Amino acid sequence: MNFDLTDERQMLQDSLRKYLADHYSNEVIRALAKSDCGYSKENWAGLAELGVVGALFSEEDGGYGGAGFDMALVFEELGRVGATDPLVDTAVLCGGILAALGHGEQKNLVESIIEGSLQMALAHAEPQSRYELSRVDTRVEREGEDFVLNGQKCVVVNASAADYLIVSARSEGAVAATAGISLFLVPTDTAGLTLNDYPLSAGGRAAEVQLDNVRLGAASLLGKQGDAFDTLELVHARATVAVCAEALGLMETIRALTTDYLKVRKQFGRPIGKFQVLQHRMADILIEIEQARSAVINLAGHVDGERDAREKHVSATKNLIGLVGKLVAEESIQMHGGIGMTEEYELGHLAKRLIMVDHRLGDATFHLERFVELAVA
Repeated sequence: MNFDLTDERQMLQDSLRKYLADHYSNEVIRALAKSDCGYSKENWAGLAELGVVGALFSEEDGGYGGAGFDMALVFEELGRVGATDPLVDTAVLCGGILAALGHGEQKNLVESIIEGSLQMALAHAEPQSRYELSRVDTRVEREGEDFVLNGQKCVVVNASAADYLIVSARSEGAVAATAGISLFLVPTDTAGLTLNDYPLSAGGRAAEVQLDNVRLGAASLLGKQGDAFDTLELVHARATVAVCAEALGLMETIRALTTDYLKVRKQFGRPIGKFQVLQHRMADILIEIEQARSAVINLAGHVDGERDAREKHVSATKNLIGLVGKLVAEESIQMHGGIGMTEEYELGHLAKRLIMVDHRLGDATFHLERFVELAVA
């Protein structure tokens, strides 16, 4: 099998890597962590102008890519510099839902996302849902032509910067049933919608969202009422490709930083990288990263395939990435000694972001259990 990039993907990788190197230093990322929205609007506009957002959508949706390998390429490069831009939330999750279920004016919003002029966030997780996509307790009632939503959403990434939220709510069925879940397009200035915003530990911002009698017109419904679960599962699978590829980029940079440090840090008059025990530990890290890379490639190739195979690859890959990410972060910090924990050194942010990848879209334990359930089903 040929794993070489196509000419178009090679051009995108080269231009994106140069742009990120020019605009994303450790100092910039530390400053963004203290900002109101958690990312740079100027850099976001630059990424959109470069065509990075468009690479995440198919031609029929207005982009020029959209395949699993396009997403893997983009997010691995973003991971290499520890970027915190909300591409997963605005483009992969919400843009993917709009492309799949949007109609009329709703679908036109995809063009605004690709242009870089629109921010969005998916309000789906709830305090009791853990990582179960089907567990939705937020309720929607029909009152005449309107929908009325009541409930609570948690850890809604990019909510405070978003122009719209996509909110999930249940109109029928038990709390964990896959049937009965609907999605709604909600402007963030809608009456009854309250955001409690806070910074995330590895960059970016999220919010707790309270919905108190949020009244929406019939045009706010995305797709058919009660029939949104399959689309939610699909966009989460594509988002898993993105975060796993981001983790791969983070691992590569962390490995390079650690290798460089072992060459310059001296003990007993020679670089500590000359000690065999540290060489063996670095070899173990290299092998684990290569296994993670194979898993990401495998997932990227299956993400647009049949549901059963796709979801097995989603859980298998997310489990492996969680385990390898923890190993790489802990080993690298230990070999760096105290300097690895400092805010001023690049490794501190990269290691935190790598650890937090495991807690997005389901951690290693959750996906191990899910893979077993899928395998015996």
